Amino acid sequence: MPERVRIVFDDADDVPVAKQVPETEEIQGSKPVKRKDQPTDHQKQKRKKRKLEGSTDTRSQEFTSSNETQPEPVSRDTNEKDAVNGVANGTSDHLKNKNHKTKKQAPQGTKQNFTSLREKAKALYETRKNLPIFPHGDEIRRNLRTNDVMLLVGETGSGKSTQIPQFLVNEQWCRPTKATVAQDDGSEKEMTVGGCIAITQPRRVAAISLARRVAEEMGTPLGSSSPASKVGYSVRFDTSTSPSTRIKFLTEGMLLQEMLHDPSLTKYSAIVVDEVHERGVNVDLVLGFLRNLVSGKKEGRGGVPLKVVVMSATADMESLMDFFKEGLQAQGDTNTTNGNTCQQDSSQPNVEGKISVCHIKGRQFPVKTIYAPAPVHDFVDAALKVIFQIHYKEPMPGDILVFLTGQEMVEALEHLVNEYATGMDPALPKVQVLPLFAALPQVAQQRVFLPAPPRTRKIILATNIAETSVTVSGVRFVVDCGKAKIKQFRTRLGLDSLLVKPISKSAAIQRKGRAGREAPGQCYRLYTEKDYLALDETNTPEILRCDLSQALLNMKARGVDDVMGFPFLTRPPRESLEKALLQLLSIDALEESGKISSIGLHIAKLPLTPTLGRVLLAASEHGEGCLLDVIDIISCLSVENIFLNTTSEEKKEEAEKARRDLYRREGDHLTMLATVQAYAAENTDRKAWAERHMVSHRAMQSVMDVRKQLTTQCRQAKLLPSAGESRNASNNSATREPSPVLILQSFLRGFSTNTARLVPDGSYRTVVGNQTVAIHPSSVLFGKKVEAIMYNEFVFTNRSYARGVSAVQMDWVGDALTGA
Repeated sequence: MPERVRIVFDDADDVPVAKQVPETEEIQGSKPVKRKDQPTDHQKQKRKKRKLEGSTDTRSQEFTSSNETQPEPVSRDTNEKDAVNGVANGTSDHLKNKNHKTKKQAPQGTKQNFTSLREKAKALYETRKNLPIFPHGDEIRRNLRTNDVMLLVGETGSGKSTQIPQFLVNEQWCRPTKATVAQDDGSEKEMTVGGCIAITQPRRVAAISLARRVAEEMGTPLGSSSPASKVGYSVRFDTSTSPSTRIKFLTEGMLLQEMLHDPSLTKYSAIVVDEVHERGVNVDLVLGFLRNLVSGKKEGRGGVPLKVVVMSATADMESLMDFFKEGLQAQGDTNTTNGNTCQQDSSQPNVEGKISVCHIKGRQFPVKTIYAPAPVHDFVDAALKVIFQIHYKEPMPGDILVFLTGQEMVEALEHLVNEYATGMDPALPKVQVLPLFAALPQVAQQRVFLPAPPRTRKIILATNIAETSVTVSGVRFVVDCGKAKIKQFRTRLGLDSLLVKPISKSAAIQRKGRAGREAPGQCYRLYTEKDYLALDETNTPEILRCDLSQALLNMKARGVDDVMGFPFLTRPPRESLEKALLQLLSIDALEESGKISSIGLHIAKLPLTPTLGRVLLAASEHGEGCLLDVIDIISCLSVENIFLNTTSEEKKEEAEKARRDLYRREGDHLTMLATVQAYAAENTDRKAWAERHMVSHRAMQSVMDVRKQLTTQCRQAKLLPSAGESRNASNNSATREPSPVLILQSFLRGFSTNTARLVPDGSYRTVVGNQTVAIHPSSVLFGKKVEAIMYNEFVFTNRSYARGVSAVQMDWVGDALTGA
């Protein structure tokens, strides 16, 4: 059992049994081998006959059963290749082997590829027809023919995220249109406007998994795997689209990036903004820019309207209604329809600027809630007990989804569950532990969506990444710790800090709902009912509680100079805006006048926070070698921790010995650099190297991915010479000695306010704000006394900690603060 669990994240072929013996087959009691080989000819003839005769009844029955057993292999193939390019080939490979017995080799012709994809789409069509939103397709289409804005409340399980783009993609207004567009210099240019639908998601994993699902349902390859692919995605460090892409899932940040080059979004006919109730900063910015676009004169689009659909599971639609109404009031009245439909009088003339509101009921099975009898202090221990209590008592099938606060907690529990499972009674079903958090490599994230092997219960350990958007099939039990890590702007410190805080009631309801998507379920809350009743009703909009420097840089880069006049859905406090402007001024992103500087424009084009973007530009001034080293360190900062957690004192001592050759006296940044370079130089077995040094192999895979993408982006931005020219330099990165002084001075250009000095009592006090701060126990510098420290993040648990710490000199800090 444990062996299987441990190899889940290898890139080797893992547990092939799962692909060949789906659960439905086992239930029917036939032997897996016979099941696979015998029905092939019969199924082939049946399908041909069905195509000729159009026998809808048999189609319905067979497609429903095939839907239960077939969709999953697509994802498995995808993940065993490169998670993007494998969809077309993987799907056709599997289905062709099943349907074309005589041809054993992989398909050569695209015609056969597309035939198998279309067959799969037909099978999934039966599932789509059962979604609550499906009967409302015509009404939604009719509304958007006459209105430019639609507000849609689709309850959990309604199918809104996958179906809305498919409802709209073949509409007349969604086709590419030739238009004459006014240019900035006053001239006019004829160009094609529209033809594509963008669907924004708050998280990468949701954008990728939804794109994969919609591609399957439409019978098209995914992204860049084929020039004919109609569905693609774009997330930070990974874009997969084709020239034929008509539906594109992307994170809100990527849509804002596209607005830098194309402020009028001329590629798109419609923008669908999903999961608005999460209220991240980027969704507020996107809504502000879209309101300006739909209520403006549209000269940037040659008069072609842009349709906007705003979707949410729980959002307060009245505030959204007022928000868009305010922008559109000069152009016409609004029209509202409520209820479980969105009918509208189609005899009305086509009035620009009308808004329709649509409410779709969800599909939710009853979920029983079990509260903790007393407050829980150790979530990991409590979750471990509940997991095995469920596993011992509850029958199969029924996977478990556990909500935890962060990567460290997920990995700690993963280790304990695997350890505990080794002593389980062999007669019990096995367990397969799958983590799910933002910094996980994409291939590993997608494995959560695959079916478990036979007689195995999946245990998914997730952060709030699994709260909305993504549906993990098979989940019947949810264990909720009731907390989440959130960014909170600390005004006295002038920076964001990560705090573990109670979730809202709406988030608790969303989490509970995950257990009732496919069948009745149970939700174990690791907090008391009294604590639940004391929770806030909804999430606090991120714009009210986080650092706004990135949001303001985004706005300035897109030509919004009057920040106070921007249409915010929720207006942030004036103090936060002023702090953010001062922060941007301190890193030279703004000029004294408040206009964006050339450095600021450069930073805005990078997929990094303003501070890390400034560090990258400062490093480029010190030459190619320094920039490559800084890219390595920034790549490490994209994951929560590259080192495995050590729980006991013995483990800590063991880790000290194992990592001795990686640790650097300058601190964590240079230690990260040494680790990345040693890992990259390992050519035989990187996994074994990582185990020897107690480094997380999984985290390092993610780091290498980000490193590659950042290097490519720096080449595109002309910060690095082209691949051919710099090949020698990058090959010698392991032998070339890094310059700690230049690297740390580069970091200080972005993090000059994240510094603290040693005071006579032996503690550290921040240079800005004079707050006491301690070096985090996970740091190389823990327990050491140096003149001054620079840190990446401020974490508050039982006391204030600085994480990602390096030793710096006070005169460097002074130079960085004065801009010298």
